[in-house]
Amino acid sequence: MTFATKLTVLRLVLVPVFAFLAISYGLGTVAGAPDEALRRAAFWVFVTAAATDGIDGWIARHFNQKSELGAFLDPIADKALVLSALLILTFFDWGVEGWRIPLWFAALVVLRDSVILAGIRVMWSARKNVVIRPHWTGKVCTFFLFVVLGWVMLRVTELSPVYPCAFAAVFILLSMVEYIRQGLRIMRGSGVGGQESEKGGN
Repeated sequence: MTFATKLTVLRLVLVPVFAFLAISYGLGTVAGAPDEALRRAAFWVFVTAAATDGIDGWIARHFNQKSELGAFLDPIADKALVLSALLILTFFDWGVEGWRIPLWFAALVVLRDSVILAGIRVMWSARKNVVIRPHWTGKVCTFFLFVVLGWVMLRVTELSPVYPCAFAAVFILLSMVEYIRQGLRIMRGSGVGGQESEKGGN
């Protein structure tokens, strides 16, 4: 197992740690006795796990540590981390009542990922050559998704999470439309498109 793949595995291991800390803080908030140490710990575990996402890809590319195991585990680790944070921060208040991610935003993120995965499945079933490439809308979408998560966890402003969610939703929709367009182009056999992947396997 390469060092890059070990970082990916570490990210997977940190997901349940983050979930435990985040849910514990959320339950404390609901009970009216939030433990701020839990909130800070959850945030830093999340940051550490998110940081390995970029580091493992860089190591894999620059030190020839790409592997089939890394390529398989990397997207699983990415989605597990983001979706766990998204769902926990949607169903648990992290401050005053209502300080959470709106349900409609979480549903939109899940819809986008579901559409992309379903599209890949359809193309594979049609025996099409699916070339996985990043697209700028997907990268911007991912960036603002992390902004939303940090907005809720850090609580550095009293401005409702609804506002960054509304801004991020624009790019989520744009990226979903772009990937649908690319998928249709692949199905027509008129060119090479791609679904989102921030980096190659490690």
